[in-house]
Amino acid sequence: MSVGPGRKGRQMPVSEGSALRALRVLEALGAPGGPHQLGRIAHEAGVPKPSTHRILQGLVDAGYAVAGGDGTYGPGPRAFALSALFGSGRHDEPVLRRLRDETGHTVHVALRSGSQAVYVQKLDSDRPYRMASRVGGRISLHCTAIGKAILAHLDPPRRAELLAGTGLPARTARTHTDPAALEADLARVRERGYAIDDEENEDTVRCVAAPLLDRAGAPAGGVSISALTFQTPAGELLTHVPVLLEAARLLAPAYT
Repeated sequence: MSVGPGRKGRQMPVSEGSALRALRVLEALGAPGGPHQLGRIAHEAGVPKPSTHRILQGLVDAGYAVAGGDGTYGPGPRAFALSALFGSGRHDEPVLRRLRDETGHTVHVALRSGSQAVYVQKLDSDRPYRMASRVGGRISLHCTAIGKAILAHLDPPRRAELLAGTGLPARTARTHTDPAALEADLARVRERGYAIDDEENEDTVRCVAAPLLDRAGAPAGGVSISALTFQTPAGELLTHVPVLLEAARLLAPAYT
């Protein structure tokens, strides 16, 4: 069997399948110092540059990679979710554990993926009831706290384009289905720095979320705390906003 150059000088079979090449490209996306240029990713993965480019386009389309405007690529929301599914050890976990322990509520991190967001982290509280959410699950933007934290910080034309494509379907009787009402809510989100989902996505579930913003103020996703309405009054949940905002500040560099 013939061999060709592999990652960092290793010899890899020429007949190596496309799935393994894609996995090596995905692994190279997570190398320290990212986001990375195409040439760096190709070198790290040991995959020819044209093939690397094709693989990256597929990963971007599927949400496993994100393309920067400067020609760089980094891990996408589904890559973060995949990482969380395979165990602990991420450097953001101390922040998330502290947020959960100090508030006593379930913690989620979700990243924007197209017109939705994808849960990439979830830490359950020690309360007897469990949220039905799961890592890798997708959520709407117009009716969730994390989603509204994202929408509020998108450029208005991009937000309008996105919502025109998805519409405002009602998830509960409290969901914003009127564009003007949603815009008014998003204005309040920008003013106070956090978003509230008061049974807008799921009956009996109330959430508060802060956005994860990059240095330019663009939203990559959000972090939230969630509680059941029959366990936690709205006012009590809002007392945890300061620690939530601090957690978002600490987490943002890991996801932007």
